[in-house]
Amino acid sequence: MNANQWNYRVQYARDHYPPGTRVRLLNMPDDPQPIPPGTTGTVLAVDDAGQLLMNWDNGRALSLLPGTDSFEVISRPKAKDVQRHKGEAR
Repeated sequence: MNANQWNYRVQYARDHYPPGTRVRLLNMPDDPQPIPPGTTGTVLAVDDAGQLLMNWDNGRALSLLPGTDSFEVISRPKAKDVQRHKGEAR
């Protein structure tokens, strides 16, 4: 993947999964200790690698990998409610 494709992928994730977006995990195939399917959580931020930094409702903070992990969006915040995340996922 070249730099332009990578930047597009990261920007796509930032545009489509802003902080406050609620998601439900369907499948996390490549993690040895995955979040259980059906778990819901809130997007905190998108990092420079395009990973979704998450605050899962079960207390875990494992990132989502768009294109690898399967998930569905439950809700998105209104534009005025979107805040920039300053810091690390828990």
